Amino acid sequence: MPFVSRNAEGEISAVSQLPTGECAEEVAASDPALARFLGALQPGVTALQQSDQGFIRVLEDVVDLLIEKGLIAMSDLPQDARDKIAQRKALRRSLHAQGGSR
Repeated sequence: MPFVSRNAEGEISAVSQLPTGECAEEVAASDPALARFLGALQPGVTALQQSDQGFIRVLEDVVDLLIEKGLIAMSDLPQDARDKIAQRKALRRSLHAQGGSR
């Protein structure tokens, strides 16, 4: 978990992997304020990463559709691709079973 310090307005002003005199407040890695702080450091990269995540989901759906329609077979894909697809499907099933989203 990261450790942060905040300015007078309560916004995150510094982040550290370890607690320091300045960064003593522990926050979750998924904390929205932390995401905003880190995103401000590299706004283009963060936007691109968020776009990539959505696009990856689209590609997964396209691969599933192509397989379902018989246009490609899973065995047509390189082994690394098959492994990654299987891993993501397993993770998605696990999240779904825990009540998460698709």
